[in-house]
Amino acid sequence: QVQVVESGGGLVQAGGSLALSCAASGSIFSINGMAWYRQPLGKQRELVAAITTGGRTNYADSVKGRFAIFRNNTKNTVYLQMNSLKPEDTAVYYCKASIKQSSTWASPNDYWGQGTRVAVSS
Repeated sequence: QVQVVESGGGLVQAGGSLALSCAASGSIFSINGMAWYRQPLGKQRELVAAITTGGRTNYADSVKGRFAIFRNNTKNTVYLQMNSLKPEDTAVYYCKASIKQSSTWASPNDYWGQGTRVAVSS
């Protein structure tokens, strides 16, 4: 069994910063990509940032230059540092980890956290 748990959300004023964390635990052989998504109220879930095992990153255009994703492979953890927050960043943020539970798996499965809420006031 695998658990993916996010933490660090909250309420912040526009221009402020927040840091999110996501830890994967349980029966894990290896973790491939890790990513942060967000879902504003009434809208579809969208990719915010992703990072490969080797540290290659990509970002949504809306967050480039403001957000940074990084990971600690020894702790199976991914982080999202969010700076210069805007009201439009308000959403539930979800972590996704692509995990193999065994060396026999040909490809990883995606596991999602329960989400953490970020609210940015104007």
